[in-house]
Amino acid sequence: MEDTQMDEGNVALETPASDVFVPPSIHKPATLAGESYTHFSPVPPALQPQPSSPSSSSAAQPGVPCVLGVDEAGRGPVLGPMVYGVFYLPLPQSDPLLKQTHHFDDSKVLTPTVRSDLMQALCTPSTDLHASCGWAVSCLSARDIGAHMLRPAASAAYNLNAQAFDATVDLIQGVFARGVNVQEVYVDTVGPPASYQAKLARVFPNAKITVAKKADSLYPCVSAASVCAKVTRDAALETLYAARARADRDAAEANGAEAGGQEELASWGSGYPSDARCVHWLRKNMHPVFGWGPECRFSWGTAKDMLEGKGGVKVEWPVDEDDENTRLTDFFVDGSKGKDADELGNWFGTPAGLEAF
Repeated sequence: MEDTQMDEGNVALETPASDVFVPPSIHKPATLAGESYTHFSPVPPALQPQPSSPSSSSAAQPGVPCVLGVDEAGRGPVLGPMVYGVFYLPLPQSDPLLKQTHHFDDSKVLTPTVRSDLMQALCTPSTDLHASCGWAVSCLSARDIGAHMLRPAASAAYNLNAQAFDATVDLIQGVFARGVNVQEVYVDTVGPPASYQAKLARVFPNAKITVAKKADSLYPCVSAASVCAKVTRDAALETLYAARARADRDAAEANGAEAGGQEELASWGSGYPSDARCVHWLRKNMHPVFGWGPECRFSWGTAKDMLEGKGGVKVEWPVDEDDENTRLTDFFVDGSKGKDADELGNWFGTPAGLEAF
């Protein structure tokens, strides 16, 4: 994938705060293992379906009509997950609560500290945001993004747009499944708005779907979804960085380095390829064979160029031959007989005779 370029001002806004609030959407074991996952906040009681009266045999009544916004964070970085977020609340409260009271906006124009404070308020039980709003995020790990995009030619590639669409659908379906009466859905576009809106409308025919460019600046519920996604990504990036720094310190101590003499691990900044700190970190911490850990998207041009350049070791895999007549003992023939005939066996090393067993 082509790398996303950013100017210095945007790089600063994309860089996580050193004291970023760690929301409950950070599943640390999954994050450190490079696994993708989804997190849903509890549905506020005020938004849950209303039970029917004891004398009535009818099903529970739908909850208050809600509006739901969708946005993502981290589509372009080479480091860290891409996070999709949804945010929902009663329709009449969208503008008064989000825009006028708490001043939600596109997360890319809010400072890291403001984003973190808004997310902390949302997760604090005593606040109006916690009482009236629900949210969810889907964290698509860097490892899984790269693995899907680098599928072998024999299988269909699972590109970033397809991954984004599936994440969006899964989140919205999850909110419906929890009994929330979503009437309107607003989405920040991926590609042409009209075609993307038509795709979502086919999946959710009973909701009013609006897909628009810059929806995170136009609709407060999308702004709030943007903040949920961005703070989750910021915290995930800091969690990954802290684990990497701790592992490097432990390795240095095991090799006899004095704690005071260790070089401080360089920051990887925002994780974007246009961030000099990110590129410096990648170059300094690249393993010549395995590259990096679960924090890196190996399908990005920056990572691929480094691995295929002077610093990486080229690995060639033998082509699998579909030979149903191959026997297990064929891989253990006498080394003096037909060495060239057993390419796969020779690739793993000199074959041993059966007498060795």
